[in-house]
Amino acid sequence: MPVTADPIVPTTTGRVQGSWGGGAAAFLGIPYARPPFGPERLGAPVPADKWDGIRPALRYGPTAPQPHRQATIIPEPVIEGEDCLNLNVFTPDPGRAGLPVMVWIHGGGFTAGCNNSPWYRGEAFACHGVVVVSINYRLGAEGFLVVEDAPANRGVLDWLAALNWVQDNVASFGGDPDRVTVAGQSAGGMASAVLLASPATTGLFRSAICMSGASLPNWDVEAASELGRAVCRHLGVAPTRAGLAPVDPARLVEAQEAAGAEVARARPDVRMHLGPVLDGDVVLGREGLDPGRGGRVVMAGATAEEFNALVGGDATVDEDRMARRLARMGLSDESIAAYRAALPGASPGLVVGQAMTDSWFKAPTLRLGDHWAERGGRAFLYSFDWKPTAGGGLGAVHCLDVPFAFDNLDAAGVQDVTGPNPPQNLADAVHGSWVRFISEGDPGWEPWRAGAGRAMVFDAESAVVDEPWSLVRRTWLGGRG
Repeated sequence: MPVTADPIVPTTTGRVQGSWGGGAAAFLGIPYARPPFGPERLGAPVPADKWDGIRPALRYGPTAPQPHRQATIIPEPVIEGEDCLNLNVFTPDPGRAGLPVMVWIHGGGFTAGCNNSPWYRGEAFACHGVVVVSINYRLGAEGFLVVEDAPANRGVLDWLAALNWVQDNVASFGGDPDRVTVAGQSAGGMASAVLLASPATTGLFRSAICMSGASLPNWDVEAASELGRAVCRHLGVAPTRAGLAPVDPARLVEAQEAAGAEVARARPDVRMHLGPVLDGDVVLGREGLDPGRGGRVVMAGATAEEFNALVGGDATVDEDRMARRLARMGLSDESIAAYRAALPGASPGLVVGQAMTDSWFKAPTLRLGDHWAERGGRAFLYSFDWKPTAGGGLGAVHCLDVPFAFDNLDAAGVQDVTGPNPPQNLADAVHGSWVRFISEGDPGWEPWRAGAGRAMVFDAESAVVDEPWSLVRRTWLGGRG
């Protein structure tokens, strides 16, 4: 298709007009469901209304209600408005056919984030023949609070609605609905894992990327209802959909944070109190992970030092406090000694930070890889180990690998974290492996073998090595293969 100033594409709800730039056509802020407010509030997503004529898709759509503060190092601007169930499409050519598709689910702990970050722009993928669809979904209480007469996991239902939109519409943008990969980072990586385990996703995608997030929910609807009741107590309303319906969204965000802190003290075993919950239907635990469902392929990994910075600089953590905290996390005396031996020059706080990184990110990745391989599936694991020169010594911190995966090293805010002149060869390696995985189901190294696999280590000089996280396996998986 010749490049024009106004690419126009038909969808099931009406025609949309995008714009050309960076070698791709971008269509921004397309609604895939009605605004989830008014009569639709706290309900399952309802397909978007049809429109007449041509709808401009030139600006990002509203973001879901959330705290007005930066949640991660990724710039994710909040855009006010009710029409927050929207998505963006980046395509090399709407006139093409059969292109692979990546559906990107943003992170933010299921309480923050959006699809409009400059780090998530999809032109580089489009220039390599991949159609990118980046989605917004309901966050926090709007998406995940358990309310007795409202459907659970509304945010998950939003993901499913977006994936169904892709099935119905992506061919109009040059994509192949049979070649869809779901991908996400942090909470978005967890979302990809949740979707892998959900029987409701049959036929909606063929592969998944779990980036710095491969764990599944660890509390069910009944237990999570504690938080729903606590939020309603803070608001002074009945714990029902009708009771919450008139509450201003900003006030609900304030209440979810106050009540969340209260419930977190009572339930320290639950790391994310607002997020997907086990409902036995749409959201399942590990028993739902079945490589045979569509012959799916998985890529999963983490950065070397995801959360080290959270406590690494805390001078109040001495050796005794370190040992107590690691014990509360579930480590034996032998495993605590293994951490201290593996990090001989590290401060006690940094040892705790590394254990948090390993427990929250690397161990779930290993479990997912082992589970997939044991059941005959193909999984590809990686570790992102490159450490920037900037960022106050944060190391290979949470979110650092995102602009490398998207090959967006020139995006706003990237060099604040990476320092000047981040290595383009590393972006070529990471981005190239993603393009190959999304296109072919193989990122370029051998599939994982349970208990004794090989993984890609992305660094200044990337290489495939024997399992790079042997300490994690010994301490968090008990050495189990």
